Amino acid sequence: MRYIDLFQSGELLERVRHAYARLRRCDLCPHQCKVDRIIGETGFCQAGLKPKIASANIHRGEEPPISGNRGSGTIFFSWCTLRCRFCQNFPISQMGNGEELTTSELADKMLKLQKQGVHNINFVTPGHYLPQILAALWLAIPRGFRLPLVWNSSGYEKVDALVLLEGIVDIFLPDMKYTEEEPAVRFSSAAGYRDINRAAIREMFRQAGHLKLDEEGLARQGLIIRHLVLPGRAAGSRETLRWIAETLGTETHLALMNQFFPAFEAAEIAAIARKITAEEYAEAVAALEENGLENGWVQE
Repeated sequence: MRYIDLFQSGELLERVRHAYARLRRCDLCPHQCKVDRIIGETGFCQAGLKPKIASANIHRGEEPPISGNRGSGTIFFSWCTLRCRFCQNFPISQMGNGEELTTSELADKMLKLQKQGVHNINFVTPGHYLPQILAALWLAIPRGFRLPLVWNSSGYEKVDALVLLEGIVDIFLPDMKYTEEEPAVRFSSAAGYRDINRAAIREMFRQAGHLKLDEEGLARQGLIIRHLVLPGRAAGSRETLRWIAETLGTETHLALMNQFFPAFEAAEIAAIARKITAEEYAEAVAALEENGLENGWVQE
């Protein structure tokens, strides 16, 4: 794994120190709250100093190159840098359900999942705990940790934070949620989402490139983009798919999801108080085809 070289050279420890220094006036995400998380202050995401997780289990429902036949070792982090009114995991992301751990205990979780035979460690909603994740990796490596790392995120991330992951994260699995400002703010409190997201996706692509599979069809390195189709074309699916094809190339792997339903607060918002229709999803699938995006997955 590439992170072994960074550990041996001392670079990984330097990144841990740099990342923790940023917690003094936290600017890890686009909200840039500037709170001192070292002393326990919290900002938009509500995350403090210690990593907080809701679960660490074997998950078999990810994209096939991630789950394989033995599953992905998913670690679900509590809280989030978005406030999606339709979040299906709202008890975790919005209510903060979970338990606080030390970084050593987080390393224990990673090693336990490795021992259980998973193909990778899949950090879900990890951005606000980037320093703690780097520290856990630094602690896990001398104990034999060697699995690929998946960064499974909302895509609402700063490039200067993502740079700290270069040579560490093998597979990036970000969302591309919106193309217009109004729904991004209204539904997710994510000002500037489109431009921030696109810059983050470019950086992930620079680091990892197109998806590379091993002889068993498992992801070893690369980018997979997730796009959730929303009611009333609120996600701007056609424009997003065109941008992916034109900017990253038609080789890009993409998961086009139709699983939206009005979870959490969505039932109280008329524009998204329903499931998407078959016609809305078919329109997004047609846009995939029109833009030559043939690598990836659609849902029945």
